[in-house]
Amino acid sequence: MRVPTFYNDQSWQRFFAGMAIGGVISWLLLIYMYGVQQDKQTLTIQEQKDTIKELKDDIAIWQEEFENLNKENIEQLLVQQITVKITNHQKYGLDLLSVHEIEEAVLDDLKTLKAKDIETVYKNRDLIRRVIENRSVSLNGKKYRLEVKELIFFTNVSIVLQITLDA
Repeated sequence: MRVPTFYNDQSWQRFFAGMAIGGVISWLLLIYMYGVQQDKQTLTIQEQKDTIKELKDDIAIWQEEFENLNKENIEQLLVQQITVKITNHQKYGLDLLSVHEIEEAVLDDLKTLKAKDIETVYKNRDLIRRVIENRSVSLNGKKYRLEVKELIFFTNVSIVLQITLDA
């Protein structure tokens, strides 16, 4: 048996030539389409990288600004209210009006602390304690002395006092 001679037949030659040319054209078309697609993907990836970098920079700026604002806010916390409470007024039989007047007198002494930052007020806590404890109060012909039992500092300065007879 022998292999048929297709190379002599022109129809077969055109068929094989068409296959070869079609293969080359399809290969070139595939490479072109792949290249265009890869260019689009590369451009998309680069745009995404740029966007991510910009967003990271924005986040860093916002975080830095947020930290600075937090530091400023912590530094700038101000005393907004001062509360004074006398706890043992029943021991000496003092009426509520007298107790209230004593509390108001102490508040008048400490009114300069309002609108001051907490750090400054805290640094002067010993002075505040001395101002209150050196005060002598006269009620019903008797002299009383105030003693600081508790001193709490935040936006509301809370002072708990006890009253004792002055000797």
